[in-house]
Amino acid sequence: MFETVLIANRGEIALRVLRACKELGVRTAVVYSAADADSAVVRLADQAVRIGPASSRRSYLNAAAIVEAARQVGAQAVHPGYGFLSEDADFAEICVDNGLTFIGPPPTVMAALADKSSARALMSRAGLPLSPGSVAPVPTAAAAAEVAEAVGYPVIVKAAAGGGGRGMTVVHTPGELRRAYTRTRAAAQAAFGDDRVYVERYLTEARHVEVQVLCDAHGNGVHLGTRDCSVQRRHQKLVEEAPAPALPAAVLDTIAETALRGALQVGFVGAGTLEFLVDAEEKFHFLEINCRIQVEHPVTEMVTGIDLVHEQLHIAAGVPLRWRQEEIRLHGVAVECRVNSEDPGRGFTPTPGRLARFTPPGGPFTRVDSHASAGYLIGPWYDSLLAKVIVWAPDRELALNRLERALDEFDIAGPGVHTTIPFVRRVLDDAAFRKGRYTTGLVDRLLAAPAHGPAATPAPRTAPAADPDATHRRTR
Repeated sequence: MFETVLIANRGEIALRVLRACKELGVRTAVVYSAADADSAVVRLADQAVRIGPASSRRSYLNAAAIVEAARQVGAQAVHPGYGFLSEDADFAEICVDNGLTFIGPPPTVMAALADKSSARALMSRAGLPLSPGSVAPVPTAAAAAEVAEAVGYPVIVKAAAGGGGRGMTVVHTPGELRRAYTRTRAAAQAAFGDDRVYVERYLTEARHVEVQVLCDAHGNGVHLGTRDCSVQRRHQKLVEEAPAPALPAAVLDTIAETALRGALQVGFVGAGTLEFLVDAEEKFHFLEINCRIQVEHPVTEMVTGIDLVHEQLHIAAGVPLRWRQEEIRLHGVAVECRVNSEDPGRGFTPTPGRLARFTPPGGPFTRVDSHASAGYLIGPWYDSLLAKVIVWAPDRELALNRLERALDEFDIAGPGVHTTIPFVRRVLDDAAFRKGRYTTGLVDRLLAAPAHGPAATPAPRTAPAADPDATHRRTR
């Protein structure tokens, strides 16, 4: 195991990684910007190195400053968390060139998979089903139109180097395509420095189901079941749960086994997630692969009892995978919601400000991952995520009730600060969601309806099962 790991991130994921390192006896060093000088992770780390001003481009995206910080503290490895440089193959290669272990896939594998178009080609060769569309980037609007005509509208134009819900445009008619193509290329160039785009069929009533995998450097791999992440606004997730509900166990098993096969065939190493869209006929289509720990990883941890960041550290240190597939057991249901400082009533616009109150919920089987506290300043420079509330229960009904109870306890307030909690409550009250029969269209449907209109009619509640063991969901 490493002696010192540098954590190249901020916020709740930096704290999450720091705690995992400390539990394994690893010294921790963090980088921080001027805006985060008073952050909890800086206070708790063994060492902290200031790397720049608040601007992420001059701090958390400054590869040279991060590598220099690693040298200063004598780190052997760099954990990138999620976002920022976590899926930047160039950064991973710079780390390796400077004698640092990058906690993630090898740079060559990451380079191939970080490019969505390239990943589609690799997974197609590995036998994974793709949604209809182009495998290679489309060089012109006319070529994009040919693909769209072939697969049928609506289509989605995607940045090959995209991520975080950026660089995507849904196109419903041929008349919209040229402008959407041009706009998406420009957005991709601005956001990722790469204007290549591709086109695929847009599935309107699909489920977003993903599979967590762990693969070591010795050719071993396991999957840790499925998550459903269909509750999204602007392609960014709000509520996630594990395992994916209301799908036959045989379908979930096939998706999970297919995902693991694809990951192993492309030489993936580390903790990764393969994302799929599942259509109304329960056919699944590969969407993309994420080469990092994900925001929603706690729901998998809750149903498997496996600490994914621990496993990342072991794998990066060269330890053979500590689990065999037959040892992975799923217990119960876990649900996570993200608490963002955003105003759902104004299109989820971020609402920076200083928190006057911040009292997270407690109670049994309730986990809160957060870096915030009373007095914390929500700046305009970074992601608006304030906290994640994760609950576990032996069955889904109790898990949803438990999440509602936890959100009722959550006390967050500050001048001008709004959160997504009221909107998450609407999701939890939705009849289709309560039944587990919802799609990626849920958020748009709720936004189009009055807050207490028909689309948000509360579902009838049922009492939790009397015997929790009788409702344990154990698959694989």
